[in-house]
Amino acid sequence: MSEKVLMKGNEAIGEAAIRAGCRYYFAYPITPQNEIPAYMAKRLPQVGGTFLQAESELAAINMVLGASAAGARCMTSSSSPGISLKQEGFSYIAGSELPAVVVNMMRGGPGLGNISGAQGDYFQATRGGGNGDYHTVVIAPGTVQELADWTVKAFEIADKYRVMCLILGDGYLGQMSEPCVLPDFTKNLPEKPWALTGKTPDRKQNKIYSLKCSSHDGELNEHNKKLFAKYDQIQQSETAAEVFMCDDAEYVICGYGTSARVGKKAVKMLREMGIKAGLFRPITLWPFPQNELENACKNAKKILTVEMSMGQMVMDIKLYSGHKVSDVDFYGEPGGVIPSVDVIIEKVKSYV
Repeated sequence: MSEKVLMKGNEAIGEAAIRAGCRYYFAYPITPQNEIPAYMAKRLPQVGGTFLQAESELAAINMVLGASAAGARCMTSSSSPGISLKQEGFSYIAGSELPAVVVNMMRGGPGLGNISGAQGDYFQATRGGGNGDYHTVVIAPGTVQELADWTVKAFEIADKYRVMCLILGDGYLGQMSEPCVLPDFTKNLPEKPWALTGKTPDRKQNKIYSLKCSSHDGELNEHNKKLFAKYDQIQQSETAAEVFMCDDAEYVICGYGTSARVGKKAVKMLREMGIKAGLFRPITLWPFPQNELENACKNAKKILTVEMSMGQMVMDIKLYSGHKVSDVDFYGEPGGVIPSVDVIIEKVKSYV
């Protein structure tokens, strides 16, 4: 591993992507993720890679589709309104079974909103904003170190299953600087015999497309069932979560990203007050770590979900915690406002 360096979250993503073997990056600028394209514009030519500022967000995601179809590790990044404009490409990538990594450093919404960090894109990310039946793997790092580590992991998962991986951060994580140990350079990239690299005499012609309307009436039906068999495998193998002080927790705070950082501080302070609090932080938002959540909440009298939104992940907490809906409370701050430690503590104290 490399020595520890001080890096912004956005820049750590860029360097980790390069070390993971990404040599093609296509994007269109938008705050608060602009450090990623700025870093890639400088760094990619140094390693023989290609940086291209597209004419639009839709153009950028379709460039990713093309580069991935040719077998390259490639990436794009944006922030909330820009991600909305890429949704058509997300669906095409899913339907074509192509690996890709996309970064969304969320900002306040709806609409153009503002440029402060927020978490209002949870539904869009985990339910899919494009048309049709599909899933993307959604990863929510909580530190600069995790942004680097999970960027590498995202490329590995994308190639393993031929799916799109979405790194879902927020503007605060992207802008903050923390010590980070950068990953080593990936030496051996996986072979991609399915890629469009030119027909050779020793194999059949490769075809990549999402339009399934051949003379075989059941082609699309079979294709969707094939996709979901793969998604089932991902759900079994790729969940991740942080469970902090939940073994005896009577009050469990749930949050991801920046909200979880605030929640962990509240847990430590509540413990000092003699209140048995714990934190559950999903790292994979899809597949959601259902079993880990239910186990973390096994002794809980009350669950508090904290988000930088008006309440989106709280729906999954209600679904998967194993508790009655009335046992799950919510505290959120939309529009780029960070939740208050004091408010979290007062809410938990009110349950005691």
